[in-house]
Parts: sequence; C-alpha cells; structure tokens
Amino acid sequence: MWMSPICLVSEAAEFAARRHTGMSRKGRGDEPYINHLAEVANLIATVTGGRDAELIAVGWLHDTIEDTPTTQGELAERFNARVAGLVAEVTDDMRLPKSTRRQLQVMEAPGKSPSAKLIKIADKISNIRARIHSDPSAEERADLTDYVDWAEKVVLGCRGVNAELDRMFDDTVKLARSTL
Repeated sequence: MWMSPICLVSEAAEFAARRHTGMSRKGRGDEPYINHLAEVANLIATVTGGRDAELIAVGWLHDTIEDTPTTQGELAERFNARVAGLVAEVTDDMRLPKSTRRQLQVMEAPGKSPSAKLIKIADKISNIRARIHSDPSAEERADLTDYVDWAEKVVLGCRGVNAELDRMFDDTVKLARSTL
C-alpha cells in the first residue's frame, strides 16, 4: 500500500506511540519511551535532509518488534516491505541473553545494510545521551562507561555511511566521557 511520505512518517509515529504506551526510557527516570523513538527518527531526518520517509519511519518503529508484540508481517502489511525489513534487520532476538545480543550486534554490524547502519548509529547516540547526567552516581558512571565502550564497537562496523552521523556519534561519546 502506497502512502505519501508525510503520511507514512506520521502513521509510523502514531503506531510507535500506541505500541509503546506506558513504557519508560532507561537512563532518564520516567521519561516516556516515545521520546527515544522521536530522537532516533529526528536524527535520521536531520542527517538525510528528510529525503527518505521510509527510513525516518523506521526510526520511529525500530524497537516495535523488539519491545512489543508487533511482527514483521504486521509492519509489512501496515507500511511496506522495506520498512518492515529494516525494522527486522535492527531487531535483537530478545530470547537471547544480553551478553549474546551485544556480541551479535558487534559481529553483525559490518554486514548490515547502509540504512540499518544509520539506524544503529542514531539509536546508539540517543541511548548514550540518555545516560549522560550532570552529577552521575557511581552506578550511572559505570553504566555509561559500559554502554559507550560497547556502542563504540558496534558503531565501528557501521561507520562510513553518513559522515555527519559519524561526527555526531563521536561528539556524543566525547561528551559522555567528559562527564565521567
């Protein structure tokens, strides 16, 4: 089913908001989870000049399979095969232990499509930003260090698709490390 670009992005935002109702984001207290999805979609829109509505929609939807009962088939039916395929490409298998999922992200990052690499980098930027606090506790510092160290390994395999996003990631890591 074809949708105009603005309708596609709007529909994806609403769908993501409804599917993530009641979820809170890690790292920023009780911040609604939808804020993370909005940030990822906005990062993608910014670095691509808004030229790829399907990719921006994936920014909104990138966690729906992972965090909700949503299926790839449902996304394909509601949006299209490319959107559903990209969401599936960036989805972790939540049945696996966290350490295994992290290891797989590092190993599989270089083989991801260019579009999936953009989503991965934007997601890592947003997640690092959420962990930066002005006066972090020892636990928050440890979590930030652990996350940044791992995110750098994932992003190493994703670099080179968009220089602006690469720079934004580097700036985010530099800011995070300055708070430790």
